[in-house]
Amino acid sequence: MTLDTCLKHHFLLAMPGLAGEYFGNTISYICEHNEEGAMGFMVNRPMRLTVAALLDQLGIGTTQDLQQPVFEGGPVKTERGFILHTDEVQYDASLPLGNGLMLSTARQTLEAIGAGAGPARYLVALGYAGWGSGQLENELLQNAWLSCPADLDILFDVPFEQRVTKAAASLGIDFRLMSSQAGHA
Repeated sequence: MTLDTCLKHHFLLAMPGLAGEYFGNTISYICEHNEEGAMGFMVNRPMRLTVAALLDQLGIGTTQDLQQPVFEGGPVKTERGFILHTDEVQYDASLPLGNGLMLSTARQTLEAIGAGAGPARYLVALGYAGWGSGQLENELLQNAWLSCPADLDILFDVPFEQRVTKAAASLGIDFRLMSSQAGHA
C-alpha cells in the first residue's frame, strides 16, 4: 500500500454525515499516519474530569489551579492517559512528533505539570483514536472526514467547542451550510 497523502500533523473533522455516530462533531489531531494505520486524539470532547482531579486520583500534588478538562481521546485504551504537549520541555519518555509537539504517557510529565514546571501548552486525554491499515483512507473516500493541516493555536488555545468551526474556517468552509448527505453520481 502507498499513501497518497500523509495526514500526520493534520486535523480530521467529522463530516456532518457522522452526526449521531461516535465521532460525530469531533476534531481529531493525527499524531501518526503510515502504511500500518493512523493514531490520533479527539481534541474537542471534554470529560467531566479536570486535570487537577486526575492528578489527585494519581496522588500527584499540584501547585497550580488546573481546571482544564481531560479530553476523551478516543475509543481505544480509554483507561490509558496521554499528554500531547509542546516541545520546549522534553522528558525521557516523550516521543517527538515534529512540528513543535511531543507525546507522553509518563507520570513524570504529569508531575511536572502539577508542579508548574511542565510544558507551556498541553492537552491530557484518556484513550485514543486508531485506524488500521487503509481504514482511514477508505473513510476519507466515503466522505466521513475532512482534513486540514493542524494549527497549534486551534489545538491548545481555541475553546474546545469552537475547534471544529475554526479548523473548517481555515479551509474556507462553514459546516453549518453543509448537508449531512453526500451526493454521488
